[in-house]
Amino acid sequence: METSGGMQASLAGRYASALFDLARDEKQIDAVGRSLEALNQALADSREFDELVISPLVSREDAGKAFAAVAGQLALDPITTNFVGVLARNGRKSELRDVIRAFRKLAANHRGETTAEVVSAHPLGDDQIEKLKSQLRGRAGRDVAIEARVDPNILGGLVVKLGSQMIDASLRTKLNRLAQAMKG
Repeated sequence: METSGGMQASLAGRYASALFDLARDEKQIDAVGRSLEALNQALADSREFDELVISPLVSREDAGKAFAAVAGQLALDPITTNFVGVLARNGRKSELRDVIRAFRKLAANHRGETTAEVVSAHPLGDDQIEKLKSQLRGRAGRDVAIEARVDPNILGGLVVKLGSQMIDASLRTKLNRLAQAMKG
């Protein structure tokens, strides 16, 4: 499997690579990807689930039971359901977010896409994401998958990381530059 050495070197990267290899072998990359997105959304929507994932006080056994319940509730595919159970049993539940992020990159690379990490002050609408994909496709020369997250601290605008390029068009950065220019 061709992945960057940095991704394979991280713990989450190794788990994501193993999950991706299994999903590819079983021809279930899309199903696993949808399940991971459902888990990611559950992390964003449920403070309790997020706390369960990050808390070191939750035992491996309790985490396994909770993950099994969540998997049933979210109707996760069997590969992902097994995988989150493995994370819980191995005491690696706190790696879930990073595994999801690494899997996205592996799946996008498999589809011939590149991934852009986009930070906005407010959630982006579907039309905004499509317009951004189109603009980034022209810049990257290939299809672009968007990994969006919200950070109100940037005040407005966007911060886009596409490969090694960083495009910071955030209001916070513009205000900081203006303040620096005024100090002169």
